Amino acid sequence: MSISDNQKQILSLLADGQFHSGTELSDILGVSRSAIWKHMQFLASVGLPYSAVSGKGYRLEKPLELLAAHKIDQILNNQAKSLISSLEIHQQIDSTNRYLSERAQNHAPSGSICLAEHQTAGKGRRGRQWVSPFGSNIYLSILWRFQQGPAGISGLSLAIGVAVIRALKIYGIDSLGLKWPNDIYSLGKKFGGILVEVSGETGGPCVAVIGLGLNMYLPESEAEGITQAWTDLNKITGRNDLARNKLAGLLLNELMPIIAEFESLGIKAYLDEWRDYDCLKQKAATLYIANQPFDGIVQGIDDNGMLLIKRPDGSVQTFASGEVSFNDSLS
Repeated sequence: MSISDNQKQILSLLADGQFHSGTELSDILGVSRSAIWKHMQFLASVGLPYSAVSGKGYRLEKPLELLAAHKIDQILNNQAKSLISSLEIHQQIDSTNRYLSERAQNHAPSGSICLAEHQTAGKGRRGRQWVSPFGSNIYLSILWRFQQGPAGISGLSLAIGVAVIRALKIYGIDSLGLKWPNDIYSLGKKFGGILVEVSGETGGPCVAVIGLGLNMYLPESEAEGITQAWTDLNKITGRNDLARNKLAGLLLNELMPIIAEFESLGIKAYLDEWRDYDCLKQKAATLYIANQPFDGIVQGIDDNGMLLIKRPDGSVQTFASGEVSFNDSLS
């Protein structure tokens, strides 16, 4: 079910985080107070918890900043603007990655951007769902066409991680880490993930849809199904007034040049910086390929961006893919 015009109007009224009476809301929208209550129930179902107090009315659990193209544009630098062919903001969508993958089949150009307030089927790695409550986080996908095949853009997700760290530092966030191959961490807890989906001929042109999810504020009720340690920027900073449009713009400022230059520069241009933020190195971990485990001590990444693990017998093995599990001492 999509978000109705009335629900959008309620959101704009409640975005200040203050109480608004049911009478006030019903008068402005021209609907009954019962209809207002039903709209509030729907908003709670998409991840917008609220308080309802007799005599005061309704108030969102925290102030809400809806995404707006003109506000993002104010943050974008000239280089990023020159690389963006279109920027769409959807109130509700199944998946920003899936949407751009479909657009790619219809010849959408490089630099097509999709942001969403809410995803009903957000995509994580290995078919997992990315928890995507409404209006709280960053759900961003970028389409780019590369002339080389998938092998020619190996390591792209690592370079994307570097871009995300750069943007977060400009935004004022410290204590950041990268977990191979595509997770964003802070103090041992995950708050962001990257998903790069590539299609095309092995030796010819290919299309990459680069997805990024960042937790700015994740209600506990929405996170009940997450099985790993997680955090969000609200917890990291202790602030509940973080500017989503500003962060979206800063991310695009850093992401677009790295994506555009990746074919010519490759992963080697970003290796040293990625290694500075490697939060797995020298940690005991288990890498899973399908259901097969490989235990050992992580030795970092090689010059091609592949993971190095020192096995119990002393040998060092190289891995191009897999899922890394670690203990709680990761930091």
